[in-house]
Formats: sequence, C-alpha cells, structure tokens
Amino acid sequence: MTSNLQSSSALDEETARAEIYGLLAQLFYQVPSADLLAQLRVAVTDAPVEGGFLEEPWRQVVAAARACSDLEIADEFNSLFGGVGKPEIYLFASHYISGFLNDKPVARLREDLDALGLQRDESMSETEDHFACLCEVMRYLIAGDDVRVANLTQQREFFAKHLQPWASDMADVISRHPKAQFYGRLADFTQAFLGIETQGFDLLT
Repeated sequence: MTSNLQSSSALDEETARAEIYGLLAQLFYQVPSADLLAQLRVAVTDAPVEGGFLEEPWRQVVAAARACSDLEIADEFNSLFGGVGKPEIYLFASHYISGFLNDKPVARLREDLDALGLQRDESMSETEDHFACLCEVMRYLIAGDDVRVANLTQQREFFAKHLQPWASDMADVISRHPKAQFYGRLADFTQAFLGIETQGFDLLT
C-alpha cells in the first residue's frame, strides 16, 4: 500500500510540473485568451499540503488575475513584451546570455532540439529560445510518451543548459518593472517554480 501511494504521489507531482510549464507557456507566449483567464480566476489557491512553497506565489497570481480585466492584462502584455520595435522586456534566452537576439544560444538550442527529435512549428512567430517555447519543451520532456526522450535525465540536461542560466534573471526584470501588475505576480511565481526545479534537479546529481 505504501509503495502504491508513493508511486501515485510521484505521478501527481510530475503531472503538476507538466501543467505548470504548460500554463507558463500559454501565459508568456501571447495575450492570454478570455477562456484561459476565466479558468485562472476560479483556480484553487490552496496547496494539497498546507504551507507548500508555491502556495503563496500562486495565490498572488490568481488574485492579480481577479483584480485585472482581460483588457488590462492584454494591454500589460503588449506594453511589456510586444509592440513595434524593441520591447520593454525580452523573453528570449539569447538576449540574457549573449546580449543579442537570435545569436549562438539559438544555434546550440536548435542542435539540442534536433537531437531530441523536436522541430520548430512553422506557424510559430517567435524563435525557439523564447521562454514560452522552452517551457513547452520541458512540458513535453515530462509528459511525453517516448521514454527515450521524456525522462528525468533529459529534463535535467535541457533545464540546466537552456533555462537555468537566464530565466531567473528574466523573471526578476519582470517582477521589478513598474508596469508589471499581473505579470509581476506571474514572474514571482515563475521565480519560485524555477527555484524548486533547480533544487530538484540538483538532488539528482
């Protein structure tokens, strides 16, 4: 019985990790849809175990979604990450790692994606090093059916090479930006989640 419970708990944790990466991908890739924001506003804010590390950051995300209208969140997204020309905040790994967009980090990322059997969807408007795209890769490495690719070793290596070096810096920039209301709280949650991921992968080494 204990073994079954432990196995179930581990599966629940992996499902939750995949869902968080999937949610971050949706919220950072484009203006969130009305349906997504509606679901977020009624989301459960209590963690399964009281005092969970992500509980308070998640509660703040939900509260911010409830306090802002769809239009306000759309305007915030466009103000921070969109618009014509240079955005106020970049969501691309190459900007934080090398200081230039579409630089060497993208080339290295494409090599690693190719090794995983993954290719960029031609309908995507962003390069592969966009934070949302990297979150979607992590979601696949957790929840994918091909165990040769979707396993902890691949997750750890991909996270260490393509998210850990820069994503926390990006989240910090967003958190401190005066225009970031909803996305400021989402960045705080992202920062906390990345910290848990880092600690978890460190325990595997």
